[in-house]
Amino acid sequence: MSLLRAKVIVNPVAGANSTYRKWPRIGRLLKRAGLSFDYAYTEGVGHAIELARAAASDGYRYLVAVGGDGTVHEVANGILSSPNAATTPLGIVSTGTGSDFIRSVGIPRDYSRACSFLTSSRRLLIDVGVVEYRKRGETLRRFFVNAAGVGFDAAVVAATERLPKYFGGTIPYLGGLMRTLFGYRNKPVSLNIEGKVEPDRVLSVVVANGCYFGGGMRMAPRAELGDKLLDVVVVGDIGKFELLKALPMVYQGTHLSHPKVRMERATRVSIESAEPFLVHADGELLGEGPVSFTIVPAALSLVA
Repeated sequence: MSLLRAKVIVNPVAGANSTYRKWPRIGRLLKRAGLSFDYAYTEGVGHAIELARAAASDGYRYLVAVGGDGTVHEVANGILSSPNAATTPLGIVSTGTGSDFIRSVGIPRDYSRACSFLTSSRRLLIDVGVVEYRKRGETLRRFFVNAAGVGFDAAVVAATERLPKYFGGTIPYLGGLMRTLFGYRNKPVSLNIEGKVEPDRVLSVVVANGCYFGGGMRMAPRAELGDKLLDVVVVGDIGKFELLKALPMVYQGTHLSHPKVRMERATRVSIESAEPFLVHADGELLGEGPVSFTIVPAALSLVA
């Protein structure tokens, strides 16, 4: 394998199962742009992590994720868990439904334009988050590039994963939201932000590195990918109809003015509860709490 080659990891079911159909044209665009590459299809959840870790360990020039936010999440985790993480940049061709992460980065949603970015010499060094959570009685660890969280939003992610993948944009998230809304109960939690512990009853807590969430919601409108801080958005004990009324504010990024919403910046956060609660990262359901979040500054290089 030449050190000048890239490894392209393609999730064929991303974008409501449309990426398999789009890939031949994307492959031709990459060749036309002058990119020398090998490629591989993912075959299920977690496979992109394995493919990316192996490729980064084998010395590919850089890795390209073709898919949605979940594909980017897995490829980034593969890079970051390899011995060559510091010297293996990540390129992105977004073909997913939400495409939240690239909104913060500035990579075009149009895949034809995104392909031309991949031979650029420009690099953007970003922070990444680390989340520790529980799954089947075991403590696990995962990196995230965009946002993670607990509570209602994680329950919405779980509901969205069960819905048919026919639509893109914010429609799947809104479908999951409506499916979750009336059966969900706000959680009593112990929230520890930078060592300051306080009890609270919350709808959800979002720990953000990027600005966007749920297919275009500006959940953390002040977040910056390279400021060495996580933006912690705490949505308190808000009622269902109050939530629906406030939903347009989230798209505009004005919800931080709501009396039951607050935002803090931190490098470490942990959350516990006497009740079970779900944990998600970059739109992927991971497991359950208790959970902790930390930041790793300047950990991932993006081709942008």
